[in-house]
Amino acid sequence: MGSEMCIRDRVDGATALAEKQSRVIKIEPAERPQNVRLRVAAYTRVSSDSEDQLNSFAAQNRYYTELISGKAEWRMVDIYADEGISGTSVAKRDDFQRMMADCRRGLIDQILVKSISRFARNTKDCLQNIRELKELGVNVRFEREGIDTVNVSSELITAIYAAFAQKESESISGNMRWSYQRRMESGTFLPPSTPYGYRIINKKIEIDPERAVIICKIFQWYLNGISKEQIAYKLNKAGVLSNQNKAWRAGGIHYILTNERYIGDSLWQKTYTTEAIPAVRHRNTGAREQYYVEGTHPPIISKEVFTKVQILIQMRKENYGKSPSETIHPLSRKAICGCCGTVLRRKPQRGKYYWCCMRHDTNREECPLMPISETSLCESFCRLYYKLKHQSIPILEQMLTNLQMIRNRRMLWSPDIVALNKRISDISSQNQTLAFLKQQGLVDPDIFIAKTNELTKQLRQAKLEKEKLMDAESDMTALQTRDLIDLLEGGPEFLDSFDAELFGELVEKIIIESNDSVRFYLKNGLELRESIERTVR
Repeated sequence: MGSEMCIRDRVDGATALAEKQSRVIKIEPAERPQNVRLRVAAYTRVSSDSEDQLNSFAAQNRYYTELISGKAEWRMVDIYADEGISGTSVAKRDDFQRMMADCRRGLIDQILVKSISRFARNTKDCLQNIRELKELGVNVRFEREGIDTVNVSSELITAIYAAFAQKESESISGNMRWSYQRRMESGTFLPPSTPYGYRIINKKIEIDPERAVIICKIFQWYLNGISKEQIAYKLNKAGVLSNQNKAWRAGGIHYILTNERYIGDSLWQKTYTTEAIPAVRHRNTGAREQYYVEGTHPPIISKEVFTKVQILIQMRKENYGKSPSETIHPLSRKAICGCCGTVLRRKPQRGKYYWCCMRHDTNREECPLMPISETSLCESFCRLYYKLKHQSIPILEQMLTNLQMIRNRRMLWSPDIVALNKRISDISSQNQTLAFLKQQGLVDPDIFIAKTNELTKQLRQAKLEKEKLMDAESDMTALQTRDLIDLLEGGPEFLDSFDAELFGELVEKIIIESNDSVRFYLKNGLELRESIERTVR
């Protein structure tokens, strides 16, 4: 009886709880305070440095300055603008990256863009950046398409338009490649840039007299027995800058000494770009046609001098390292014992050469590393080169991209860059004030246009100074990686024998870890292990 009552009490209690209705409190989404203005930025881009495009660039800046300033509920953050840059990849667009950084810092609520094609012509990059911005609480308004990413359903529409924009970009690139090809075939092609010592004036390639003197000195110095490294050192010491206003390197000197353009001829399509987006540039080693045209422009160097230099380059390449003298062999001072750290020495034995640890020779108990045949080490390098040539270029390209992104992020916080960014922001604020005064009828239209054009020039100058500063602070590792990629792209498909000059340009040092393994340290700091054959005396 008692147990029945307990059970009945529990059942009644459960029924009562079930019958009791839960109280649900609905919390409405927070509305933006009326007195808080929306922080709005705009992004503009033009694809070339032509006069028409730069006028469009100024017009876009003026348009967005007026538009944002005319909204009482908006507060302009900045006008982010890239000029003369393709939209197929966001990696090289400095102001786009600056805008994304400001969004991550919580400084922007909304971004205005003329069209999706101005934002990105790469579908993947477009969606990736839009998704990140939505996570950050930043919406993007594309004016031409009438899309606002604040709407959940807009991503599908954005993806469709982005795909169309990418297809349009691919079509434009294809048409440009076709046009370039036809002009190359007819001998009327005008390259977009010229090598050091030349300039383009009125669509003609002309000699730059001041730089032409430097070119003549480079050729003469080399004929006088001065190496490429020494020539680069002489130019840097004299304060002479290269074509990109950077320090000279041996690779740049080699490019000049082997460039047929200095005798007035042109070899077109030395490089080519892939059709896929983002486009990747490759050195042309036979994958595309090439066109050699004589007399396309005035020569700086005579054909006689140029031919002598090419013969000398080939002779030095063939003879480099052939002398039995240890001091000039390419492995000298580069081959190091991994067991004790001793620099290996070259020793002849029975008509062959070996690289030996002198500590091992003195006392085998102090170092176990046995002599390594020179042939085995050279074969190891040939195998390593083949792997680098055919497997590592995409990896190195990605490494280069990552290095540049890291450098750019680091540079954004340097005092000089911060000062220039403030200057850019101040100019944008002046534009905003000027636009507000015009809307109030306090500025004459002619004066307004003249002043905005002046501010646009100041903005371009500030950005140019920023670009030069960032170039001057280039990461040496990135530069060396770029040189490494160029060497691999321009090098042979494989090495049927040891190439001493190529070894010297690629390898900083080698560590003989054991009689079975060697570690190569490349010029850009990359470490790669390769197997070697064990050789016993």
